[in-house]
Amino acid sequence: MRPRVLLGDSHALLLEAFQKLLASDCDVVGMASDGRALLDAVDRLHPDIVICDVAMPLVNGLEVATRIRRTRPNARVVLLSMNEDPELAMEALRAGVSAFLLKRSAAGELRTAVREVAQDRSYVTSLMTHDLVRSMLRSADTEHGPLTLTPRQRDVVRLVAMGQSMKEVALALRITPRTVAFHKYRLMRLLNVRTTAELIQFAVKHHLV
Repeated sequence: MRPRVLLGDSHALLLEAFQKLLASDCDVVGMASDGRALLDAVDRLHPDIVICDVAMPLVNGLEVATRIRRTRPNARVVLLSMNEDPELAMEALRAGVSAFLLKRSAAGELRTAVREVAQDRSYVTSLMTHDLVRSMLRSADTEHGPLTLTPRQRDVVRLVAMGQSMKEVALALRITPRTVAFHKYRLMRLLNVRTTAELIQFAVKHHLV
């Protein structure tokens, strides 16, 4: 049985390209250009697989994956990103994503990922597996007690607590401001804090600054 696939990306040309690429293996049941519309389409169309960009407008891809995991646990999410930060891939996998690809991955790799996900298996692009494993090992080495932040999360907390802006943090860590925003958003959810001030208090309490 052909999987029912829902596509999400803010670029219409990419949506059309993905649709053509997957047409021989899947039934593309819908497309959405922002995260909110994508979540609405998930509720209406009941796809087997959702393919979306990390940087979706209105609701980002990580949050889309988290909500789908909570409301439709049988649906699988394939996340695409321009960003090659392995810790972003780790965040995606923690959010329940079944596959993580880079937008510079070969076109055929998306078809491979969809086939793997349809068989209830996970898939990570070969372009990132080495860095991802290294990041996971580094994270395991630095975890202690109840505080289990990754090294990148610690860096983001520390720099935000020092009063640096998103752009300044991005420049210091050599990542994009949007990736900094993803990390900060996930941190605030993880730590159950609602404001930057509370995040700073956490950093001070745990001697991160």
